Amino acid sequence: MILSRLDSGAADFEPRLQQLLNRSGEDDAALTLRVAEIVADVRARGDQALRQYSESLDHYPVADAGLLEIDLDTARACLETLQPLPREALQQAAERIRRYHQRQKVDSWSYRDEHGTLLGQQVSPLDRVGVYVPGGRAAYPSSVLMNVLPAKVAGVAEVIMVVPCPGGERSPMVLAAAAIAGVDRIFTIGGAQAVAALAYGTDTVPAVDKIVGPGNRYVAEAKRQVFGQVGIDMIAGPSEILVICDGGTDPEWVALDLLSQAEHGPDSQSILLTPNKGFADQVESALSRLLPGLQRGETAAASLRNFGAIITLPDLSAAIDLSNRIAPEHLELSLDDAESWLPSIRHAGAIFLGRHTPEALGDYCAGPNHVLPTSGTARFSSPLGVYDFQKRSSIIGCSAESAARLAAMAVELATGEGLEAHARSAAARLNSGAGGDDVG
Repeated sequence: MILSRLDSGAADFEPRLQQLLNRSGEDDAALTLRVAEIVADVRARGDQALRQYSESLDHYPVADAGLLEIDLDTARACLETLQPLPREALQQAAERIRRYHQRQKVDSWSYRDEHGTLLGQQVSPLDRVGVYVPGGRAAYPSSVLMNVLPAKVAGVAEVIMVVPCPGGERSPMVLAAAAIAGVDRIFTIGGAQAVAALAYGTDTVPAVDKIVGPGNRYVAEAKRQVFGQVGIDMIAGPSEILVICDGGTDPEWVALDLLSQAEHGPDSQSILLTPNKGFADQVESALSRLLPGLQRGETAAASLRNFGAIITLPDLSAAIDLSNRIAPEHLELSLDDAESWLPSIRHAGAIFLGRHTPEALGDYCAGPNHVLPTSGTARFSSPLGVYDFQKRSSIIGCSAESAARLAAMAVELATGEGLEAHARSAAARLNSGAGGDDVG
């Protein structure tokens, strides 16, 4: 058996389900300490520390920290020399992602109440954002598009991209994506040291207001440690997919959808929920056939063995209930009438409707963002979007008359809380209604 098989009616279902979903493991105290050391070192020594980590961790020695920056002409040259098919795919994906996120943009608004008080909200973009793009064993141009384009749509003035380049090896696809997305500066640094540099700044790397983008455990822990100094998007866990299927989809399609997440890493999770036991058997058989031919077959096999499962349930309603309980990052409703079930879905990072909508399309080019809440956090958080790069300021503007009206209420409430200066500040405006300038 290459993955777990669970039956929701079995006596041991609940403990087995809990064991399956518990992927957090114990805190790695050594990792936490090591990241804290790196963050403190970069904060204290800046560029000197970055150069040393570049040499010791990425095997990329540089004589001067300025050499860690890639000029934008190099990125544009990578785009110009890219083969036509991948270049066109990147450009078309970027356009779809940009178009989708433009609909998320929120504008400032205001109104006046019946007494003339101006109330509203001023929406403005962040000044500078840092985008972490994973590198090393694989290149992720899609991460560039998904993280940079919403920031640009929001109106962020400057986007700083960091990407590890072990041995000095640069990905032309990643740099081409940076050119398409409009990245402003690019640095060949990664790991916890890159997060620290973005959070605190060095002579070479400017400090940012927010850090977004996925990374390994060191990156995730570094983001956790610098949060408060800067904003972050989320602490992302391993990738996951949950497929609900009634048995009407080609079992090989479903097997491939499960493998699309399993190949990310041995701690990724792929789950199928189905009321059809015969279909469950077919999908498991398809997984066994497909695994040996996958380039990342060993990784996918470890993922399925550790955290994969096929769960049989009495009906689709029970499957929907369990899905809401799990709150998956990616949810595929591989059903004929998938859209009719949509109102029943309360918790999911992204929802893929129908038999012809594999999660892989969302990873690259459908349009919605692929940076999604994991590990059940879809219960209370959302995909990365334009709203993550905008901040809101409340607006209150009183005329003399409206200030006097509000002051009477404020005096009573402040007095009740025992805050004398608050009460007196409001009371000073009680008699201001007879004169004074209006707002606006």
